[in-house]
Amino acid sequence: MFYANALGPMLGRCAHLVRSGMEARLSRYEVTSVQTHVLLYLFRHGGQAPQCQVTDFLKVKPSTANGILDRMAEKELVVRSVSGSDARRRLITLTDKGRQQQALFERSFRESEAAMVRGFTPQETEQFRDLLGRIIRNLEEDQAT
Repeated sequence: MFYANALGPMLGRCAHLVRSGMEARLSRYEVTSVQTHVLLYLFRHGGQAPQCQVTDFLKVKPSTANGILDRMAEKELVVRSVSGSDARRRLITLTDKGRQQQALFERSFRESEAAMVRGFTPQETEQFRDLLGRIIRNLEEDQAT
């Protein structure tokens, strides 16, 4: 049956399994996977970024980003402040608690990735990354046309 081996459903199933595995790993820290993505994004950007950049990174509507950031602020993982140069611009900053948990999240991501490529050689893992990158670029180009 073509559909069972078609790339779209296989990639969709893979994405579902990756997401549910990560959520199970992260549940012990009482955060969602999207919240960890925000924390890791902020960490990679020096601990602070404009809210508009975080929203763009998440590829969500501003109202959705607000909800995510509200819950993160309630958990004391981030703080929001007004930019000194533009009062309309909000800055999102990691708290000490957010920085401490970032290392735990990275470990969870590494564990998840190791499970995905279990039994792969390093060369196969790299080739798989390259192929997935090409699929992503192809699909992005297709959406742009």
